[in-house]
Amino acid sequence: MAGVPGGPWRTPLPDVAKDLGTSTKKEAVNTALREVLENRRRAPALTRLRATAADGAFDLELFEDKGNHRR
Repeated sequence: MAGVPGGPWRTPLPDVAKDLGTSTKKEAVNTALREVLENRRRAPALTRLRATAADGAFDLELFEDKGNHRR
């Protein structure tokens, strides 16, 4: 199956490079790795934010009041 277009051994690198807007393999890999690292670093903060919101720490009515905001 190796070398068969769309087969199970097809590398996702061309698709990743296109999605990331990169032009070389090295740039695509480095950008993808950087994005994975950034996402993993953000995950704990997002988990804490969700827990805080679930505990009712935010006044959602205040956020939804569109008539009382700065322009």
